Amino acid sequence: MLDAALLSSIRDLEFVARVTVDGALAGLHRSPFHGYSAEFSQYRHYRPGDDLKYVDWKLFARTDRVYTKQFRETTNLRMQLVLDASASMAFGEPRVSKMEYARQLAAALAHLVVSQGDAAGLTVYDAALRTYVGPRPGRSHLRHLLTALSRVDAAGRTRSAQAIRAAVDLLENRGAVVCLSDLYDDEGAVDAELHRAARIGHDVTVFHVLAPEDLEWRWGGDVEVEDSETGQRVLTSAAAAGAYAGRAAAFVQQWRERCLAYGADYVLARTDQPPAQTLRAFLLQRQDVSR
Repeated sequence: MLDAALLSSIRDLEFVARVTVDGALAGLHRSPFHGYSAEFSQYRHYRPGDDLKYVDWKLFARTDRVYTKQFRETTNLRMQLVLDASASMAFGEPRVSKMEYARQLAAALAHLVVSQGDAAGLTVYDAALRTYVGPRPGRSHLRHLLTALSRVDAAGRTRSAQAIRAAVDLLENRGAVVCLSDLYDDEGAVDAELHRAARIGHDVTVFHVLAPEDLEWRWGGDVEVEDSETGQRVLTSAAAAGAYAGRAAAFVQQWRERCLAYGADYVLARTDQPPAQTLRAFLLQRQDVSR
């Protein structure tokens, strides 16, 4: 599994995506994204030989009769990648920025979804919606999406909530909404929009993209810290390191619990870990849930 810094030196984003997906899927029998195209249709009485995983046990508990769920085929999975491109995402250089890491993850997810015949789209935002590419299948569309991704730079302030709402409202059918952000924003508003997306039937995933320095204080002496989006400056010192680590851990845990509360997947995406490792952990997590 190649690290993000090495992958960022490769100009061909499609190759980067393929290498990342290959590393993530090594040893896995299948992608856990299959199955979105099945939508509940009706119940029927259980017949010997029916797969027990389709038995509705809650209905059995109420009626003392065994019914199985039947499904009908609908449209393929439509995944919309929602990428935070605000100035805070530029943090992490000279090794690898959060923006570059999120770009690699987004490219890999798009490659994975399109390769199995489904549709991927892209929403890029800062304080406003910068780029919108609707979800479509096909290799030519994937190249178009990856070209758009390769041109993204991190700048401006953040308004994630509005971008998530727009991306969700533009999805014609239920699908997957994948948010890639450091979540330095109005937490209440962002949480409300993710919750809304899950409530109306979308499969929601949050990749919480953070650099090691976001999580651990790595400076000594007095330090002047500047907010990359507002320009506000704060003078602090190494004495604050212990409190900082505790607050950073609480920040991560709070987002994990929020996502869990409404059935969204939460993935801590540290930029010092290979993107394939992060993606693989996510896929294994989904496989465990599906079992």
